[in-house]
Amino acid sequence: MFLAPFLAILSFQLQADPRSLAKASREEKGGWIVLHLDGKPYDIGYEQGTLAASEISDAMTSVAMSFAAEHAGYDWQWLRNTAETVSWPQVEDQYKQEIEGIADGMRAKGFSRDWKDVLALNDHIELGDYYLPLYGKKTSGRVVSEAPSACSAFVATGSETADGKPVVGQNFWWDYFTGFRWRFMLDIRPLQGHRVVFDTLPGMIHSGTDWALNDSGILITETTISDFVGYKPDGIPEFVRMRKAAQYGSSLDEAKQILMDGNNGGYANTWLMADYKSGEIGKLELGLKNVIYHHTNDGYYVGSNFPEDPKLMAEETPDYRPTADNNCEMRRKRWTAHLEGDKGKVNADYAKTYVEDDFDEMDGKLDGQGSALCGRYPGAGACNAKVCDAKLAANMEFFARFGIPDGSMPEWSPFMTASEKSDLPEAKPHGWIVIGG
Repeated sequence: MFLAPFLAILSFQLQADPRSLAKASREEKGGWIVLHLDGKPYDIGYEQGTLAASEISDAMTSVAMSFAAEHAGYDWQWLRNTAETVSWPQVEDQYKQEIEGIADGMRAKGFSRDWKDVLALNDHIELGDYYLPLYGKKTSGRVVSEAPSACSAFVATGSETADGKPVVGQNFWWDYFTGFRWRFMLDIRPLQGHRVVFDTLPGMIHSGTDWALNDSGILITETTISDFVGYKPDGIPEFVRMRKAAQYGSSLDEAKQILMDGNNGGYANTWLMADYKSGEIGKLELGLKNVIYHHTNDGYYVGSNFPEDPKLMAEETPDYRPTADNNCEMRRKRWTAHLEGDKGKVNADYAKTYVEDDFDEMDGKLDGQGSALCGRYPGAGACNAKVCDAKLAANMEFFARFGIPDGSMPEWSPFMTASEKSDLPEAKPHGWIVIGG
């Protein structure tokens, strides 16, 4: 009668015994925490869970607080249960193993979290902002979008750039309370697929911001599509598709196809991509009903949360208005001014100034308001930035800057609760550093 419990304990201990961390490591620089992970899917997860257990648990707590505040009546337990029911069946085995490894690594460090917590963390954006409006909060015939307007990005190549090769830049917008916790860089050398480096919230298996460079010379980033409405519960979650595209994409066509295959409409984005081998760049406007792809070896694409295709705009972003008082359109105007004005000169240094740019096209001032490429509000705005060119990509490197990219300190929201204020993350701006190598 005592054998079964003993075997269960032994089985857990055998599974959770520390993996060889000889190839895994943690370092801190420039405000970032860099994790070097290596091996099979479970090992990669276990290494992350072990090296960042405290920060992952903190991320879960902060996301749970933010989620409950944003989605009244829906808490972390709802998120765990819904992620298990809706998304877990669509997650392929290699990423299930990585998620389970993260949870086991955390438990080995004394944190009582399980794989459902890790899954909920990875899935919270899609379930909160795409699933809930359609399947949870819908009380009438009209669905109101909760898709975030987050990030500003560009990609340019050919006659647009100083060396004729791709240059990419992006800054990540989010609420400061959770956004400044997106301070991890994962440098993963998986047993299968490409080495990949991306920034992320600790505990995630994908970027979430989204920015990723792999050793085949493929870089993918995005900005969300504002006012998007659509979700397919039996589709593949974006967090799986994004990670897989970064890990297995050896060309723009391959990365594009992975992002499209099984698309569930969650975290609908305009994806900007570069192939540093061929010099080709691409723009994938990935709706659920409408998918539009452009690519070129001479030109540029920009993203600032605007839907561009008229059919997608009409069918999937019914509340979007491309008017002069729309900050997405004003940021598009600013991108165009930069890239048209600097034609033939664009390089990494120029790209840094773009993602740091706090000029507001709407009021004509350097005030960094929401119509600036480096927008900031009380409690939300750009939290970090990344830039890459061909020389950096050849060495698996890119520039990264933690904190508000223009170097300013954040203005915290006056609506923050006492508990949120007591748990604010580190938000000190840092300078540009090189990640990867």
